[in-house]
Amino acid sequence: MKRKEDTSLSPNERTKRRKARSLEAREAQLAALAYDLVEQRLLDGTATSQETTCILRMASSKEKRDARMDELEMKLKEAKIKSIESTIQMEELYKEAIAAVQSYSSPLTRMPQQDHHD
Repeated sequence: MKRKEDTSLSPNERTKRRKARSLEAREAQLAALAYDLVEQRLLDGTATSQETTCILRMASSKEKRDARMDELEMKLKEAKIKSIESTIQMEELYKEAIAAVQSYSSPLTRMPQQDHHD
């Protein structure tokens, strides 16, 4: 079966697209082209049930990933807040401990420093 040529782009527009230099970028470029083609077929009403199902699955997977990322980001922010609160609590405890130790010191142990410039 002969492949139908994309008529949404003029021949000049098709040749203007440069091949991506890295494998990852090339994959992304090809995926974008495939999305564009399936989108056009969906709009034209010529998409196959497999194409429609595939797009729906990918959209659903993306939504799940995005929701999971949002959830993890929220947990990370909560952990950072707890860490900051814990640090503040520890600083307060240290201040209280230092004050308590200083209050137990006898006046004899707090001798003023003498100048040794006779």
